[in-house]
Amino acid sequence: MIDFKNKSVIVTGSARGIGKAIATKFAELGAKIVISDMNEESTNATVAEFKSQGYNAIPVVANVTKEEDAAKLIEACQKEFGTVDVLVNNAGITKDTLLMRMKKEQWDAVIAVNLTGVFNCTQAAIKPMMKQRSGAIINMTSVVGIGGNAGQANYAASKAGVIGFTMSCAKELASRGIRVNAIAPGFIETDMTAAIPQEIRDGMKKAIYLGRTGKPEDIANATVFLASDAASYISGITLPVHGGGFREGGGE
Repeated sequence: MIDFKNKSVIVTGSARGIGKAIATKFAELGAKIVISDMNEESTNATVAEFKSQGYNAIPVVANVTKEEDAAKLIEACQKEFGTVDVLVNNAGITKDTLLMRMKKEQWDAVIAVNLTGVFNCTQAAIKPMMKQRSGAIINMTSVVGIGGNAGQANYAASKAGVIGFTMSCAKELASRGIRVNAIAPGFIETDMTAAIPQEIRDGMKKAIYLGRTGKPEDIANATVFLASDAASYISGITLPVHGGGFREGGGE
C-alpha cells in the first residue's frame, strides 16, 4: 500500500485544478503538504479547506519564475516539516496563438513559468534532498511537448524542454538517491478546458482511445505512484496519461 506518512510534499500551482487534486491525493495518503500558488487568497483558502479535513498543510505564496521565491518555498517546507521529500513541479500557464501572431512577451511568459520555474524549484529542492540522500521530483509536462500542437508553439517548446530537463536531472541525481520523472497529461477536464466549446470537446472525447476525457484525479494517481516507494526503480521517464492517445481523423 502506498502511503506518505511523515513525508513532506510541495506542489506548485496547487490552489486549484490538477495541482489541487495532486495535493489532495498526497494528503489523503498521510503527507504533510505545502500548497503554493501566486494568488494569496486562493492559496490560503485551499489550506483552510485542507485543514478542515484534518490534513497537515501550510500555504506559501510564490512566483516560480523568481529564484528567491523558489528558495522561499523550499525553506518554508524545511522549517515547518524538517525535510523536503517530494517536489511536484505543476505550475504552468498557456498563452496560445499562431506563431505568426505570437508576441515575444507571450513566448517569454510561457517559457518563464513552465520551464524556468521548473529549473528554479528543482535547483532549490535538490540541496536538502542531496543532504538527505533521498527525494522524488515529478515534473508536469504534456502530450503537446511530445507531439506538438498548432497554436501552441510556446507551450509545446516549454513542455518539450521539461522532458529533456527531467532526463538530464535523473542522470545527475541518481547517485544521490533522488529520482526525477515527468508526467505528460492528455486532455484533462479543468477550468481551462471547460472554456473549450462543447462541440469541440465532444469531438476530442470521441478521438481518445479509451473513450473519455481525463480527470485531475487521473493525474494525481500517476503522480503519487511515481513519487512513492512502489516506483523506487523508476527514474528518468515521461509517463503519458492520455487515455491511449488520439485517433487520427477524430475517431472515425
